[in-house]
Amino acid sequence: MVATSQGVPLLVRRPALDEFVLLMKRGPTISYPKDINAMLLMMDIHPGDTVLESGSGSGAMSLFLSRAVGPQGRVISYEIRKDHHAVAKKNYRLWRDAWVIGHVEEWPDNVDFIKQDILTAAEDMKSITFDAVALDMLCPQAALPIVYPNLKQGGVCAVYLANITQVIELLEGIRRSKLPLLCEQIIELTQREWLIQPARQDSRLAPRVEAQQNIDEEPQQDEEYLVQEQAVVGGSEGDESLSEHVAALGSVPYIARPYPWQVGHTAFLIKLRKFNPVHPDTVPDDSW
Repeated sequence: MVATSQGVPLLVRRPALDEFVLLMKRGPTISYPKDINAMLLMMDIHPGDTVLESGSGSGAMSLFLSRAVGPQGRVISYEIRKDHHAVAKKNYRLWRDAWVIGHVEEWPDNVDFIKQDILTAAEDMKSITFDAVALDMLCPQAALPIVYPNLKQGGVCAVYLANITQVIELLEGIRRSKLPLLCEQIIELTQREWLIQPARQDSRLAPRVEAQQNIDEEPQQDEEYLVQEQAVVGGSEGDESLSEHVAALGSVPYIARPYPWQVGHTAFLIKLRKFNPVHPDTVPDDSW
C-alpha cells in the first residue's frame, strides 16, 4: 500500500498471468487468455504431463502450459522464426524473475524453447510421447503427420486458427492423409464485458425516479392478477423489513449496459483426438 502526495491510498500488486500476457512485449499477435484457457480444457492437461507446442509466438501459451504441467511436467515449444523465438524466451524469463517477488516457491523452469521448423523435428521427437499437442501455425495440417505418431492414444491436439477457411483446409488435409484423428469440436469464443455503476448527475449521484402507473388506463386481467400476487407476498410478516431494505438500496439508479468495445472473434479452436484403430488402412474417409 502506498499513498499519493494528497493522501490517496493505492494498492500496488503484481499482475496476474492473464494480465501479464496481454501487456507483455509481443512479436506476433498473442493468443487471448479466453482462448488459451479453452484450449487447456480441450487438452485436459494435468500436472506432470508432457506437452508439445508448435508456434511459440510471444510465449503466452507457453506460460499457461508451464503452469498447467507443473514442476514435474515438461513443455517443448518449437518456433521457426528467430525474432519470435527470442521474444517468447524473454517474456518467459521476465515472468519467472518477477514471480519470486512475494512467492516462496519458484516458477517451474519446465519449457524448452527450440528454434526449429516443426516439420524437420520428427527425429528429435522420436523417443518422446506427448500427452497433448497445441498447434498455433498457419498450416497445421502439414505438421500433423510429424507430431501425431508421438501423441498418445486418446490424446488431444488443440489447434488455433484465425480463419474458417483454414479450418476447412485442416479438416481436408486430415481426410486426404487418412490420419487417425477425430474432430470432436470446433468452437469460437466471444467475450462481452458489462458496465454497471451508479448513475451520476452533475458529479453527484442521481436521484431515483419511481415508475408511475397510468391511472387513465384500466388494468388488464394479467396486471390485476400480478397486483394481487404482489399484495399477498408483500403483506406477510417479515417482508416489511425486506421492503424497507430494498427501498434503501434502490434510492440510486444504476447504469447497466455492455461496453461499446468487445473482444469478439479472435480464433477458431479445433479439438482433434487421436484414435488409432487396429488396422489404420480401414479408416473411412468421413471418419473425421
